[in-house]
Amino acid sequence: MPTKTLHFPSARHLQALYAGREENLAHAERVLGVKLTSRDDTLRLDAPDAALTLAEVCFNFLADARAQGLNIRTPDFHRIVDTFGRGEGDQLRALLAEPLVIPTNRKSIVPKTLGQKLYLQSMLKHPVVFGIGPAGTGKTYLAMAAAVSALLKNEVQRIILTRPAVEAGEALGFLPGDLREKILPYLRPLYDALHDMLDAEDVARLTEKGVIEIAPLAYMRGRTLSHSFIVLDEAQNTTPEQMMMFLTRLGEDSRMVVTGDITQIDLPRAKQSGLLEVRHILADVPGIDFHTLSGADIVRHPLVAQIIEAYDRYRNPITEGKS
Repeated sequence: MPTKTLHFPSARHLQALYAGREENLAHAERVLGVKLTSRDDTLRLDAPDAALTLAEVCFNFLADARAQGLNIRTPDFHRIVDTFGRGEGDQLRALLAEPLVIPTNRKSIVPKTLGQKLYLQSMLKHPVVFGIGPAGTGKTYLAMAAAVSALLKNEVQRIILTRPAVEAGEALGFLPGDLREKILPYLRPLYDALHDMLDAEDVARLTEKGVIEIAPLAYMRGRTLSHSFIVLDEAQNTTPEQMMMFLTRLGEDSRMVVTGDITQIDLPRAKQSGLLEVRHILADVPGIDFHTLSGADIVRHPLVAQIIEAYDRYRNPITEGKS
């Protein structure tokens, strides 16, 4: 039987390609029809010619993806191997051929998972993108990075960041202080992300000039937002009416990204989430893309993924013995 030995810079480098789990190699053996033997910094492949070539291409792809900064986790590994096993590896290679690095003034931002890269690529290709997923998947952070990058490249003239102030019921007039003091607590996460990408002086200057606008969703009503990159955060807390109002603000040469976590809806029980509804309404509209991130895309502390998985199991128990 034909044999091929692949060499890598180190044993740790090789293990990173399959998330350091031997069961992942066993999965690749089943899917690709090859016997894999990992030893130190080498991976030996035993298989008929066609399967041998496929496995070699797959692991070379994994190495290239790792070199581009992709953090390969078990779900990523399975997704990649299964895609090659279906004969669709060209699609993944095309994705890798377009390295995605989002430059901002303070740092360059690189997607860390395959799901994040697909999401970021979608934002570059579609005028309207919905990023849906749990906490820690980078859905808002990457949208902000894309917005800042578009502004720095003069692709848009301004950035508009908004989110529903659910806790205040949008009745901000009853809160003490001026407008900025009223809305700051609800928009603080957006400011935090901005300060991670731009110098504080630039944020203050651009905000004062109106180039960067951060405001509650209620303040979008009646406007046409042209030549802008618009991000709606926490969209699970919009009503269907608010969602339609927001989407119809889209003006000439503008792009929109809508982010939300459908497991954390804070609306009163009697109100439907606009984010849940819009998927059924706009799923087939050209130019609009829905991208779902999962626990595999969480890039916060490793415990965050385990916490989310535990809540999912609690909320969606599987009845044993159920046929």
